[in-house]
Amino acid sequence: MTVQTRMKTQTHHNQTFRSIPTHSKPLDTARLEKLFQQQLDLYKSNLKSSSDEYLTALKTIPLGAHSTFQSFDPYPISIKSAKGAWMVDVDGRKMLDLSMGFGSMLVGHLNPLVMAELKATLDIGTLYTAPSPDSRDAAERLCRRFGIDQIRFTNSGTESTMYAVRTARAYTGKEGVVKVEGGYHGSGDALMVSTKPSLDKAGPEDAPNSVIGNASVPGLSYVVPYNNAEALERVFEKYSSTIACFIVEPVLENIGIVLPDEGYLEKVRELCDQYKIVLIFDEVKTGLTAGPQGAAQRLGVIPDLICLAKSIGGGIPLAAFGGKSEFMKPVTDGRMPHLGTFNGHILAMAAVRAVDTLCTPEALAKAESLNIQALTRIREIIDEYELPAHTVGFGVKGCVTWSDRPVRNYRDYKATDFQIAELSFLWSLNHGIMTPPGLDEQWLISLAHDQAEVDFMVNDFRELAKTLRG
Repeated sequence: MTVQTRMKTQTHHNQTFRSIPTHSKPLDTARLEKLFQQQLDLYKSNLKSSSDEYLTALKTIPLGAHSTFQSFDPYPISIKSAKGAWMVDVDGRKMLDLSMGFGSMLVGHLNPLVMAELKATLDIGTLYTAPSPDSRDAAERLCRRFGIDQIRFTNSGTESTMYAVRTARAYTGKEGVVKVEGGYHGSGDALMVSTKPSLDKAGPEDAPNSVIGNASVPGLSYVVPYNNAEALERVFEKYSSTIACFIVEPVLENIGIVLPDEGYLEKVRELCDQYKIVLIFDEVKTGLTAGPQGAAQRLGVIPDLICLAKSIGGGIPLAAFGGKSEFMKPVTDGRMPHLGTFNGHILAMAAVRAVDTLCTPEALAKAESLNIQALTRIREIIDEYELPAHTVGFGVKGCVTWSDRPVRNYRDYKATDFQIAELSFLWSLNHGIMTPPGLDEQWLISLAHDQAEVDFMVNDFRELAKTLRG
């Protein structure tokens, strides 16, 4: 086989992790196809109760799941319980959870403090639909932690990004939204644009088309490549009179983990200030998984508005949007009414107290050190077996990207090897590891994971590497 020498890459932000070996050898496509079929047969053989559950669920639930991404071929694994870092499926298999609800379970399943707070709260009520000391306390905690002035609670990341965009539109009196190609910001109409567009519709790499998602009506939208401040400036220069905001994940986590180049976010902040465009950071997936104060504080670039969810709620449905008081004025003065029966739900507020107490700098540093260990050990296995892959990480999240080149934007992501990724996903499920649905998500090392769990995942990757090389 021909050894492929890897190119030097542009420097990524120094608070992030990316390790690309110097060489690799390609894998045999025919062998990969054979291995995939073997894993598919094994899946169907070992997960018959999940199959039965899926077929029954299809009668009342489209695709057999309550979120489309939770359903995949041939059928999803059905879970009956979870505790700590582990789950048990309906076939009785114990599985290491590396998905952890996309970060929602950062403190672990059935965390004792979260459970104690929830049980105590159930003795005083379930839903007030009114202000309470608990909701005020939770707001104060998150404002302190994330360095923002004001916050409003919602119930999902989709709601938070939707209301942040509405707030920016009300603040500026403009409609246009700029987003990154390949970025996902929930399923609200305004942002269901170019989430994962097919390349035949996507247009030029440096000036992508706005590809509208199925059944969405986004309004005025513009799409730019990630890590390309020059392309962003061209859009701002041409259309700033119509643009309300630029929304972006500071670290993209919809297509693996895509790291910001050194200086990229600083330039984004500078351009938004120059053209008077509201900068929104979508930290639904980063948040506390990035560190004790989130990605913005860690990376040193402060947005005008921020969207939070998942990790702040300890497994209870909870999200929020907030930021500088100047940019929250439309909520205060009524230009952007923010409504919701379940906003500030008392059980979610109890979860905030617990998560805020648990997610100390020391606790998150321990989890991150385990993640760095996992990333480093897996990188060593990639080296040993000369795999066309590399490791990427940020905070307590990590992933293996099946490419011998760094992924800096959506077009790079589309050039990765989806055949190996699909095999790797199925392999993990067959070998007792629950990873997020899809081929491009991240693992998460929670506060409940320890050395034994890291050893388990690393040893499993070594077995995969051996099998790939035969």
